[in-house]
Amino acid sequence: MRKLPLLNAETRPFWTGGEVGELRIHRCDDCTRYFHPPAPICHQCSSLNVTPTPVSGRGRVVTFTINHQAWTPEFTEPYVVAIVELEEQAGLRFLSNIVNCAPEAVTIGMPVTVVFENVEDVWIPLFERAA
Repeated sequence: MRKLPLLNAETRPFWTGGEVGELRIHRCDDCTRYFHPPAPICHQCSSLNVTPTPVSGRGRVVTFTINHQAWTPEFTEPYVVAIVELEEQAGLRFLSNIVNCAPEAVTIGMPVTVVFENVEDVWIPLFERAA
């Protein structure tokens, strides 16, 4: 089992959007910048007018590592940990796993799309190679 995040008012839309197939990223209603992780205030302009907004879920692998250490029995090695940049905005990045792809086939710049893993009441955004 993955360690699950604590859900609160700011993070709940991000962690539950997968139930309806949406990757929801906070966006400032004033300066229109997306930002992650979710927060009650815009990182760019300090506005309190922020809204969790569905995005395409498409992006590219910026960098990655292949983990060969099985830190817990649930995570079989090897697996890919990657930073993905979403297509909506330059610099809109977050850490995730690349799944449904052989680790040695992952490359920097590889186009990816979001898929969700449901664990209890959380939908974890993961990425796979885009078709």
